[in-house]
Amino acid sequence: MRCPFCSQIEDKVVDTRPSDNDNVIRRRRECLGCGRRFTTYERIDEVLPVVVKKDGRREPFDRLKILAGLRKACTKRPVPVEELERVVDRIERELEEAGEKEIPSSRVGDAVMAELRDIDDVAYVRFASVYWPFKDLGELQAELKNLVERRGKR
Repeated sequence: MRCPFCSQIEDKVVDTRPSDNDNVIRRRRECLGCGRRFTTYERIDEVLPVVVKKDGRREPFDRLKILAGLRKACTKRPVPVEELERVVDRIERELEEAGEKEIPSSRVGDAVMAELRDIDDVAYVRFASVYWPFKDLGELQAELKNLVERRGKR
């Protein structure tokens, strides 16, 4: 680590402790050249895929965008924000573990749909009505019928 004061490369770690919910390591260092102390923070470099939209545009994965869509679908529903954040965490972790550089936006949407199906029926239908290109009311009714049948089998 290069000293920010004298640019010496040699230093020693004086103290190490976890920070920020154990996602970051804080290290207190002492320069062996000038003797001054400085702090560094280490975190895992998360490699998330690029999302390929239907029109071919590419955007970086944005967890806030997914969370906003979930919040909108769950408006006035008894779904705590913490649950929505766990959903986004699961989706993000799944995409990280896949190790792909690019994914179609439909894969993200399908993951959101699968999570919402288990959380809240109304939020699921709200999200589906925007996400899926229903041609008419009959298609929406068919999906609602499938949802009711799945619920009956539980």
